[in-house]
Amino acid sequence: MEVAAKYSALISVNSQQVQMSCKRRFHMRSRSRSRMRISSLYNEFAEFGIQEARKHTHIHPFPVEDKFRNMTAIDGKTTLHTEAFQSSKIRFLRSLLIDDNDSMKVFDFAVFPKPEYDLPIFCANFFSTVNMNIIVLDLNPLYVTHNEEYKKKYYSNLMPLAQKYTELLPWGDKITSESLKFFSPIVIWTKFAASKYKQDVLYSAFMDYFTAWLNLMDESTPEKNAVKILSNKEAQHQYLLWRATKDPGHPILKRLLGDSLSEEFISDFLFNGALTLGDKRFLDFFPEYKCADGTINKKRSMAGKSFSKRPWNEDGSLIEM
Repeated sequence: MEVAAKYSALISVNSQQVQMSCKRRFHMRSRSRSRMRISSLYNEFAEFGIQEARKHTHIHPFPVEDKFRNMTAIDGKTTLHTEAFQSSKIRFLRSLLIDDNDSMKVFDFAVFPKPEYDLPIFCANFFSTVNMNIIVLDLNPLYVTHNEEYKKKYYSNLMPLAQKYTELLPWGDKITSESLKFFSPIVIWTKFAASKYKQDVLYSAFMDYFTAWLNLMDESTPEKNAVKILSNKEAQHQYLLWRATKDPGHPILKRLLGDSLSEEFISDFLFNGALTLGDKRFLDFFPEYKCADGTINKKRSMAGKSFSKRPWNEDGSLIEM
């Protein structure tokens, strides 16, 4: 299988080698700066993502409303920088950098495939302060990964890569069962105190994960079956509605942009397609969240179940807990 051969070089490096590589990068950076500058923490991540995408496909600008470009928050100091692209296989690639010039930095990078492809959704959500980093890095599954055929197609060859980085960036904290179904067995969900070394490990992981996604894209062929294309479209729509409604980062955007603009930014930019990929709405996909008055329950979890430890084994199978 060609894709497996492409990954062999990528995943052959063991954890010790990754540590050595990161230490070398750490020392190189240490010579040029005495402490981590939060204002430039994620610029290189965004630059790598866009430049690497250009190596694999012809990306061109995605039309974005002017009001979503290079915004300044209500506080007058926090900036939000956005970029958006599309290609023959990519419906929407977007990057968001938030910088308050003081203590907070956010990097939100995602790639949504066109409905003709059942590719996973690339997802990098990084939130950092001077003291703490909260990290999610994943190839979010379009279909739940207890679907063995889908898991084998996209994740089986990547499990060694995941094991390498999840040893260095261990499971962060409890995660709800509702959210878990939108994560894959290779997800990096972690928290760590400010550390140049850990940031270097994270940068390495981001580069490897995105390169892996791009390799999957290169190998993908368009679906011809109209029913399957519709199924892919609906699966992505469900994902977008979940994220647009329940993503934990929304309060930050509301604080920065106000209620009205933040809602538009979430639905029209961050999760573009939530209102346009189909006619269904959140409660059509998630009726368990419907309140007696017809509104959406604000709770993150209705099942009340969460996972405080990594819930997959080494072959990517979900462990009953």
